[in-house]
Amino acid sequence: MQPDRSFQSFASRYRQSSFTYDVKRDVYNEENFQQEHRKKAASSGNVDIDISTVSHHVQCRCSWHKFRRCLLTVFPFLEWMCFYRFKDWLLGDLLAGISVGLVQIPQVLMLGLLARHLIPPLNVSYAAFCASVIYGIFGSCHQMSIGTFFLVSALAINVLRTQPFNRGHLLLGTFIQADFSNTSFYENYNRSLSSVASVTLLTGIIQLSMGMLGFGFIVAYIPEAAISAYLAATALHVMLSQLTCIFGIMISYNSGPIAFFYNIINYCLGLPKANSTSILLFLTAMVALRINKCIRISFNQYPIEFPMEVFLVLGFAAFSNKVNMATENSLMLMEMIPYSFLFPVTPDMSNLTEVLIESFSLALVSSSLLVFLGKKIASFHNYDVNSNQDLIAIGLCNVVSSFFRSYVFTGAVARTIIQDKTGGRQQFASLVGAGIMLLLMMKMARFFYRLPNAIVAGIVLSNVLPYLEAVYTLPSLWRQNQYDCLIWMVTFMSAILLGLDIGLVVAVTFAFFIITVQSHRTKILLLGQIPNTNIYRSFQDYREVANIPGVKIFQCCNAITFVNVHYLKRKVLEEIEMVKMPLTEEEIYTLFSQNEEGAQRGKICRCYCNCDEPEPSPRVIYTERYEVQRGRESSFINLVRCSRFESMNTAQTMSEDQVPYITSSSSQRNPNYEEVEKVWLSDDPSRSMTITLPEASDTQVRATKLLPYSTSTILPSIHTIILDFSMVHLVDARALVVLRQMFSAFQNANILVLIAGCHSFVVRSLEKNDFFDAGITKAQLFLTLHDAVLFALSRKLPESSELSVDESETVIQETFSETDKVG
Repeated sequence: MQPDRSFQSFASRYRQSSFTYDVKRDVYNEENFQQEHRKKAASSGNVDIDISTVSHHVQCRCSWHKFRRCLLTVFPFLEWMCFYRFKDWLLGDLLAGISVGLVQIPQVLMLGLLARHLIPPLNVSYAAFCASVIYGIFGSCHQMSIGTFFLVSALAINVLRTQPFNRGHLLLGTFIQADFSNTSFYENYNRSLSSVASVTLLTGIIQLSMGMLGFGFIVAYIPEAAISAYLAATALHVMLSQLTCIFGIMISYNSGPIAFFYNIINYCLGLPKANSTSILLFLTAMVALRINKCIRISFNQYPIEFPMEVFLVLGFAAFSNKVNMATENSLMLMEMIPYSFLFPVTPDMSNLTEVLIESFSLALVSSSLLVFLGKKIASFHNYDVNSNQDLIAIGLCNVVSSFFRSYVFTGAVARTIIQDKTGGRQQFASLVGAGIMLLLMMKMARFFYRLPNAIVAGIVLSNVLPYLEAVYTLPSLWRQNQYDCLIWMVTFMSAILLGLDIGLVVAVTFAFFIITVQSHRTKILLLGQIPNTNIYRSFQDYREVANIPGVKIFQCCNAITFVNVHYLKRKVLEEIEMVKMPLTEEEIYTLFSQNEEGAQRGKICRCYCNCDEPEPSPRVIYTERYEVQRGRESSFINLVRCSRFESMNTAQTMSEDQVPYITSSSSQRNPNYEEVEKVWLSDDPSRSMTITLPEASDTQVRATKLLPYSTSTILPSIHTIILDFSMVHLVDARALVVLRQMFSAFQNANILVLIAGCHSFVVRSLEKNDFFDAGITKAQLFLTLHDAVLFALSRKLPESSELSVDESETVIQETFSETDKVG
């Protein structure tokens, strides 16, 4: 609380007394600034490299800090294990682990029912335990629970259809216990298990490759709206799949595009066969879990929820073992599985090419679900997750899982939420849950066989339902950002209509498209000066912003690329009321003929070999000229006035809304701008300052005798255009070509273009792309916007101006005031 009081006292003192500053310095452009100030040499960072020219030996020395950071990145468990707070975290992790472990047992037993395949539950339990240990070592999300996710497993149905067993009835949802004495049935069943193992192995290899190659960076470009929508669609898919357990009916399961609506229709057709007992048990679980949200437990000031899931699972499992309940459970499914446990074997490598497409689809969905869920949980607890490390971790989990012939593993949505809300703080809770699950499956598996499936469905639905609450935030999201709302709706609808695999590709593609459109849709603002200050703001935002006569300031608020550079040029021409006129063939010939003829003569008279470097193609100076738009020239005449002064140092008192400047008339025809003074006049003497502009080199004045001048007799009223690049972080190669031609065309129209506030890396980009030449130099790049304005107000007007008078007695004073604007 002490820093808050000190900040409030500072704010109160700041409101009572304002601060002023007075700076006197030369006007800097990039050319003279680099001459006076040396740039910092490129450093090699923290790595010391010693190269010996005699032994040709390179020695690299890394700091301990980097080694420790690298070690903690590869093995994140070292951080929480070394700094584990037993007093604060142990009870919560134990409670969360017990809850997750008990909920995972019936989910393992129900996996064959939902995934439409019979895999021994003990194999899945061993694989889940190994996956939890692997993710606990290599994973970066503290509350993540790893396990099978039937929606991901359902994507492998197309693979299982190629190796059907039991006449394919299991895939269709009709469980018929066939004669296991039939040898062909065992062969087909073992072949289907081998296909599942191959798909899981190839999925893990793809995920490992994605993590090693750093594909996790893609997640950084996916907006939060897309992640929220994808998780909401996943929750809706989960709720739909649980209808099998809620109503106690089996349907012919569909997967792929539009499968969501086909399954809804099949469930509606099967409603007459629904089990009323299952529906009643489901409603009982939902009501109990809803009441549980009102019960709050605080441990060491950390709120946790009462573990109602533990009591539901244990209570109804014990009750169903004593009382025969007419509802669906896992007992019938367990009796159909021919094996209790299959020893780990090496997956079949011969059919990897046949399941490549399905494995790639599974890898994308599994990885995305894990990373999205991890980012969502990490944002709640204010820490970061390493997407590449999570890809490596889940890849290792699936590679190990393939040896147990289990399904693809990913982040379990419902169990992750249970682990988070019941007080889980670190991966120790996942290890506890996996250990309890494996121990109970080995010793007390039959105790959970009669647990009603409707109870598990109620637990799952109650925990995934909060992800659907994001729908209620759509109106506020639309008011905040229409682009994010559009991304949310497209992601949600694509994941529902096309499935989690194809919908993910569509959602990511659309999100990238929207981000690209946003990044390239630049906003060009016309700036003016706050009177008697060096502050420049947009005319749209402030009333007292004054226009500077003869100078137009444009602020570019984004990167300049080939997409928006033409919009920038069109905006500039509209503001200065000029039009572009394409050059005729005669003008283009006049512009280039002399250089090309000289080059051809040189090639005819000179002998050269093929090893010589080819000469660069002649640079296109510009292909269009700019002329003042007819019919609008009268609106600019009253902005320029001529006045006579006795001396150059004469000061006058002017109103605060005027922006005057005084220049020596003799400097109007001096290309070097020697001894040019700029004086800002105001009522406040402390704001008056005199700045001597730097001398410009001869290259600043461009020779334009070969350039075809406009035949228009109307001269532009604007003599300088300033582009504020302080917010520009990128200018691509094509945009530089257009900018260079625009600079040359404006120079031909007696308008100088200056760039202000250009970052150093943008300047280096200009240098690499040969932006500068004899006509466009670094002298046109100024450090600040105010430097560029001071230079612009000091430059000469065109020689043909009718305002020129006897240069020994006059100066040119340009003012802009409210009276002029009204007149």
